[in-house]
Amino acid sequence: MAPPVRVLVAKPGLDGHDRGAKLVARALRDAGFEVVFTGIRRRVDDIAATAVQEDVALVGLSILSGAHLALTRRTLEALRAAGADDIPVVVGGTIPSGDVDRLYEAGAAAVFPTGTALDALVAEIRALTAAPETLSTSEE
Repeated sequence: MAPPVRVLVAKPGLDGHDRGAKLVARALRDAGFEVVFTGIRRRVDDIAATAVQEDVALVGLSILSGAHLALTRRTLEALRAAGADDIPVVVGGTIPSGDVDRLYEAGAAAVFPTGTALDALVAEIRALTAAPETLSTSEE
């Protein structure tokens, strides 16, 4: 049996509201993921270092402060600087619809605005973290 996929859920910046991040972390855990939760008010460099140290397959940022564009860009830059630019970053929280495409352009692998159904979020995270060999179909 394969070990569970490890994901990191982080609250970058000064945002102190963590209820949504905890709900997402619990939904991912209940779906079989191993979740590393950093807690609130984390620096992007610390998030990147934790992602590398914990050998995670994905970083999820929960942002309600309105600084989602800057914090996502800075997190992606920090991962690049740490040699971990292969780790996908997803963003959730209070994301205005006009910023969704901008987050994708910045490099986000997925965007989950407030109100995204947890089962849809889990399915997208599962797809983003699936090993390439599990994505191909075998012809037997």
